[in-house]
Amino acid sequence: MVQIGDAARLTGVPAKLIRYYESAGLLSPSRRQGNGYRIFDERNLHELRFIKRARTLGFPIKQIDLLLGLWRNKKRSSRKVREMAVRHQEQIITRMEEHRAIIDVLGRLIASCKGDDRPECPILDDLVSPRSRP
Repeated sequence: MVQIGDAARLTGVPAKLIRYYESAGLLSPSRRQGNGYRIFDERNLHELRFIKRARTLGFPIKQIDLLLGLWRNKKRSSRKVREMAVRHQEQIITRMEEHRAIIDVLGRLIASCKGDDRPECPILDDLVSPRSRP
């Protein structure tokens, strides 16, 4: 049993985020001492580490909530977890491809701009062009 400061130190999750996760219902309710301070047990610490790792992998809060529910349900089907992870991976791949396209366009624009003292700038011209697309 630890207080919020120790829970933050042990899990690497800042106390402010711990309070948010608790208010959002992601964490199992912590107990309270007589003075009102939260006390976190091993289950809470495991949940915090779970949430932190899921956030590191880019899962949004709503999906983390679903994943936590599956983790807590020992009769779950791993199929559901795998399907969520596959969808998440596909979304990340799509975003990466979109970012690669943006990087390519920016590279071409930067290469076309002399970056000297003249006012002509292909980058600005492209930004106002109605046909501009990544």
